Amino acid sequence: MNKSFLAVFVAFGTSMLTLASVHAQQTDNTQTLPDAKPGECYAKVVTPAKFATRTEEVVVQEASERVNTVPAKFETSEQTVVVREASRRITVVPATYGEEFEQIVVRPAETNWILSGSGSAPASPGALEGIVRSGIELSSVEPGSCFREYFTAAEYKTETTQVLKKEGGETIAALPAQYETVEERIVVKEAFTRTIDIPATYRTESESVLVEPARSVWKKGRGPIEKIDNLTGDIMCLVEVPARYETLTKTVLDKPASSKAVEVPAVYENVKVQRLVKPASESRQVIEPEYDTISTRIKVSDAGFFWLKKGESANESAKASGREVCLIERKAETRTVKKQVIKTPASTSIVEIPAKYETVKINRLVSPATETRTPIPAKTKTVTRQVQIEPSKLEWRQILCETNTTPKLITSIQRALKREGYDPGPIDGVIGDDTLEAIEEYQLKNKLDRGGLTYETLKALKVQG
Repeated sequence: MNKSFLAVFVAFGTSMLTLASVHAQQTDNTQTLPDAKPGECYAKVVTPAKFATRTEEVVVQEASERVNTVPAKFETSEQTVVVREASRRITVVPATYGEEFEQIVVRPAETNWILSGSGSAPASPGALEGIVRSGIELSSVEPGSCFREYFTAAEYKTETTQVLKKEGGETIAALPAQYETVEERIVVKEAFTRTIDIPATYRTESESVLVEPARSVWKKGRGPIEKIDNLTGDIMCLVEVPARYETLTKTVLDKPASSKAVEVPAVYENVKVQRLVKPASESRQVIEPEYDTISTRIKVSDAGFFWLKKGESANESAKASGREVCLIERKAETRTVKKQVIKTPASTSIVEIPAKYETVKINRLVSPATETRTPIPAKTKTVTRQVQIEPSKLEWRQILCETNTTPKLITSIQRALKREGYDPGPIDGVIGDDTLEAIEEYQLKNKLDRGGLTYETLKALKVQG
């Protein structure tokens, strides 16, 4: 079964290379291995990013009103000469709409101190401190103002001094010692005690020594799903390593080394010796030191630096250092939003109608013409967007590995995937390309950790691991 896993990994890993760009924005929380028990395996997996839904209301048409007219009412009368009384006619003028564009600030304006001639490189804190020390208040500087740095050279004076050319000292003449020759009996070789060494004796012994104690160690493991890309799929298993012993043969001291002393007498001879009559001596003569007179240049004052606003004149002794700092203002960034607004509201025009006279039946005004206004509410549109509130992460998760995966368990997983509507291929207990693709698709759709066959995936599939 291991060989089939490796073959599937080679084919499936190639199709997953396109995930590299997604992994680029992930947070890696796998620097420390998890606290595990011996026999457990863990792998690096990708925890999906979390998103939240944001909704907002946008006005697409402002509120307005609709105007309706009610005509005047008349009655007929057979008296008088007025056929129709004076009245008026009301004509409805509907509202007109127009388009307006509103500028919305998406990034406010800001000002920055920039080192002139270096693109957008910011001015150093030292340069700004130098401007303040020159008596300029940074908070009162107008955008677009520039300042230049000037320096005054150090001042020196010349002094004459004597320098030691050759140190004084003294000459020394040595007078040799004087001797006389006499004959004496002297010890050529003094008496001494000679020590004879007696070597130590040894014996051989064998002992079982603990070379390496029992311990638990993390080792790279293999799982039913092999490593998918360079960021996920690393499997680590905690295994028990037994203690290791070695048989050590060593030589031990049986009888320590010792020694015995033998007395050797002194040896004498008659020899001629020289006795000191007058010891060696010396005579000294003083030598005076020699000097040279030289001129030296001594600094009276250090070089100084100060800043002036560009365009202001410095004194003749000052020179420009070449550094220039400017306060640059970056304009605000805006976005144009198009909206529909009322250009002219709905209204009415009134036309006066004069009275009509006859000696016939007349129409007498009972109620004049009127108008009714109906408010039209504003129209809005709900805009929904997804906002990422937490990025995807690399985490250690306990997974199925080579030692705890059986064909029966793989068969259960394939059946569970088929039950959930995913095609795992043949139900044969072997993880092939179809099974791997079904697991990946299931993890993506259910927002599960990806990078291995995790216990989280088994729990979601209702499979007992």
